Amino acid sequence: MVTIKMIAQRCGLSTAAVSRALNHLPGVSPQNAERVRRIAGEMGYYPNVAARTLKTSRSNMIGVLYRNGMAHEFFASVLEGIHIEAERHGYELVFLRRDPGMSYLDHARQRQCAGVVVVQGQLYDYENVMSLVKSNLPTVSVEYEFQGGTMVVTDNVSAMEELIRYLHDEMGHSRVAFIHGESCQVTSERLAGFVRGCRNCGIVIPEEYVREAHFRTPEESARETRALLALSQPPTCILYPDDVSYLGGVAEIRRHGLSVPGDMSCVGFDGVSLSRAVSPQLTTYYQDGEQMGARAAQEVISAIEDPRCAVPRTVLVPGCIQKGDTVKNLRGDVNT
Repeated sequence: MVTIKMIAQRCGLSTAAVSRALNHLPGVSPQNAERVRRIAGEMGYYPNVAARTLKTSRSNMIGVLYRNGMAHEFFASVLEGIHIEAERHGYELVFLRRDPGMSYLDHARQRQCAGVVVVQGQLYDYENVMSLVKSNLPTVSVEYEFQGGTMVVTDNVSAMEELIRYLHDEMGHSRVAFIHGESCQVTSERLAGFVRGCRNCGIVIPEEYVREAHFRTPEESARETRALLALSQPPTCILYPDDVSYLGGVAEIRRHGLSVPGDMSCVGFDGVSLSRAVSPQLTTYYQDGEQMGARAAQEVISAIEDPRCAVPRTVLVPGCIQKGDTVKNLRGDVNT
């Protein structure tokens, strides 16, 4: 079995320096750290996680709390980011699901989790999750805010403002409708950004232009699209809560004998692969799910390894507009 001592001899460094390099800790030059990890790989070195756990008297398990929404591509990319970052630091993941006879906190303790990342598409048991946040177990959430907890999110307010500026300033749209998701922190932030963006662009928002449908529920977005199309003055562009919801919307638009973007422009949110697979390609706002997962893992690992790092805060991960072909350019009547 290849040991740290053997790698140190091969590299001509101390075992302490090699250990720091392998664990991505400061105190080693970037050049030496990269060389150590390369040589360790060539020698077939694998960290002894069990030995590390015994040495530190600390579990190497990170719990991931999720609901069925993880089947959605965005949350799958978040999970991938958590997994890659956790593995890089020598941690393993264990999944926590709701058990009627056990709280999330008890489940995490039973599985000997050193910390927990909350990744939930929808929350129905806020108080149960709060028991985790209020405990001494490091807990970080992705996309949802818990009082007194650290969360990693896309800057939803800025994202919506950016979308409105693009639609108005570049593409000439002033009749923009917003079908938002169900009531939650993400929806509140996006709605605030939508209102602020419209106000900054001098756009008046009719009450009937703002509608609600559950996230990733095409049949509900189709229903709300139908209501918008029935208005005496329908919008020229519809913003959907996510890319999956757009599928319901575009189907309804086509059922009315209309086309996208010729008769109605549409914008999604998330930037998942289907947005590039559909025709026309969907204009959407790309959320970097993998980076959000990685940042969440970094936050919880920092809190595990040094409790002084466990200061509640909001970590914003930037996204960007992913331009497709579903927004008509009303200024030049050219699709973009």
